[in-house]
Amino acid sequence: MIAAVFALVFAIRLVSLSISIKNEKRLIAEGARQYGERNSKLLSAAHVVYYFAALAESYVRGAAFDAVSAIGTAVLAFALAMLFYVIHALGSVWTVKLYIHPQHKMNRNWLFRHVRHPNYFLNIIPELIGVGLLCHAWAVMLVGLPLYLAILAMRIRHEQQAMRHLW
Repeated sequence: MIAAVFALVFAIRLVSLSISIKNEKRLIAEGARQYGERNSKLLSAAHVVYYFAALAESYVRGAAFDAVSAIGTAVLAFALAMLFYVIHALGSVWTVKLYIHPQHKMNRNWLFRHVRHPNYFLNIIPELIGVGLLCHAWAVMLVGLPLYLAILAMRIRHEQQAMRHLW
């Protein structure tokens, strides 16, 4: 059951990646500039490594789907709902990379007014915690989460620098 939930979540993330790629191509064609390219690559790699390290740890531990896995699944459901809400709210400017369109405008959606960086704090961080709980990947969460958060902190700094002219 852990592998099935994992596969479903991974497939949903591939759907979000396809949306990102479509938006990225259009943004580039319209003159958008990418910021923090190296960090985006590192963040993407860390995301995939975290996922598969958690799955590997579940197999090594012989983890079975239980109450902890169910909590992880619920956290993942929340995180994915937030992901698609953010994708909807940002529309054609949402990508997994950091692009700023020449006519970029700040999003004044209620969520963005009340939560700074909702994609990171309501999607990515809960998603990683959810995957860790689903897979009983305690070592991955202990080591992987702090490493991922350091990379994410750099991403947030890049984003704030890239968008400072819009505030």
